Amino acid sequence: MMLKVFQHSGSTHFQPLSWNLRMKIAHGAAKGLAFLHSDKAKVIYRDFKTSNILLDANYDAKLSDFGLAKDGPTGDKSHVSTRVMGTYGYAAPEYLATGHLTTKSDVYSFGVVLLEMLSGRRAVDKNRPTGEHNLVEWARPYLTSKRRIFRVLDPRLGGQYSLAKAQKAASLALQCLSVDSRNRPSMEQVVVALEQLHDAKEGGNSPRPQLQRKPSSNRGLNGSRLSSTKGNNKKPASPRPV
Repeated sequence: MMLKVFQHSGSTHFQPLSWNLRMKIAHGAAKGLAFLHSDKAKVIYRDFKTSNILLDANYDAKLSDFGLAKDGPTGDKSHVSTRVMGTYGYAAPEYLATGHLTTKSDVYSFGVVLLEMLSGRRAVDKNRPTGEHNLVEWARPYLTSKRRIFRVLDPRLGGQYSLAKAQKAASLALQCLSVDSRNRPSMEQVVVALEQLHDAKEGGNSPRPQLQRKPSSNRGLNGSRLSSTKGNNKKPASPRPV
């Protein structure tokens, strides 16, 4: 899946996550974003990326670091105007161009993370060959073709998924990454779509990645050791422009 160290091909510390665990994590993260977008919270996360997803011992996903989160638009407003900030490779194109922030900006970022999970690649990787540095730009042509999506899928997954599920996952990622934000699904719709791709029973029985060093109780998607999410009063890092 990529999950930084978890997903690095060639990593000597972690085995890659299974298809079911990847879908479980994607589903859990999607539910977190859907809650933030709901009428109960009305929050735009603004900096959704793999390193802001924490995993507990059961690989349940929790969102962290709300330093760049913004209250959503109120009244008849369609967006929030703000200084462009976030992480390169994850920000939606319309947000970068105009500074207009909507919940669909988070949907785009989720699409990037889902693509990382499917491919086992970083959103931006300068160590890749020319033309493959930006994951979204490289993968988009393959996602539009049912015959070529396997060029994108992580080869380490082997035959852990069905053709139908692989095509649905690729199609969902492509919808989230639509250049026109109006064509992106809501996070509630993404949650429903992922429920069809994630078999809760299978996910719970999937073999966990074996670590070659003592595992921590909580892990980020980059595989780094993390303190407990309970009672963590660490001040978030200062926001940085994209």
